[in-house]
Amino acid sequence: MKYKILNKASEMFLNLGFKSVTMDDIASALGVSKKTIYSHFANKNKLVEESTSLIFEKVCQGINFICGKEENSIKELFEIKKFIFTNFSNENISPQHQLQKFFPEIHQKMKNKHFGMMKACIEKNLKRGIKDGLFLPNLNTDFVTRIYFTGINGIKDEHIFPEKEFRKKELMTDYLQYHIKAISTTKGIEKLEQIINNKQN
Repeated sequence: MKYKILNKASEMFLNLGFKSVTMDDIASALGVSKKTIYSHFANKNKLVEESTSLIFEKVCQGINFICGKEENSIKELFEIKKFIFTNFSNENISPQHQLQKFFPEIHQKMKNKHFGMMKACIEKNLKRGIKDGLFLPNLNTDFVTRIYFTGINGIKDEHIFPEKEFRKKELMTDYLQYHIKAISTTKGIEKLEQIINNKQN
């Protein structure tokens, strides 16, 4: 029952927002009493914390699967973007914004875990891209990884990129292209253009 509650809560938090969803909403969606939920989670904060951990684990599993295929580095970045957007992004609401605003300690904890996972993944991606001649040979991979992570989080800031003016999917695509163009060789730019053209056709 605990895992069932976690799964439903995670789904609802992602689709409706961490603040918007109440314990009553979750109980109603599951067809159980609120008392049942409280028997497994002392309060909403605890449920949010464990739900974000479950979401994080699912993100890690998906990204690890993609990285395990060892595609060329540029294609891999587009596959990761597609996976994240398809499974964990919502065009209409920003669950991360609500998490940051109403559950700041949980948000910071998850951000730190996200950076640790992302750092290992992106550094490996960069080194393979350099080896394959897609990325510039003199890149400072630690610096580029941190800049990439900062940018990914920056475009989620609704004060700078309000939802009314920027569609999330297009924003993520634009940022990814910006990142790749900044670090690519001529060969890498050609590979990027091939991927873009294939997606448009």
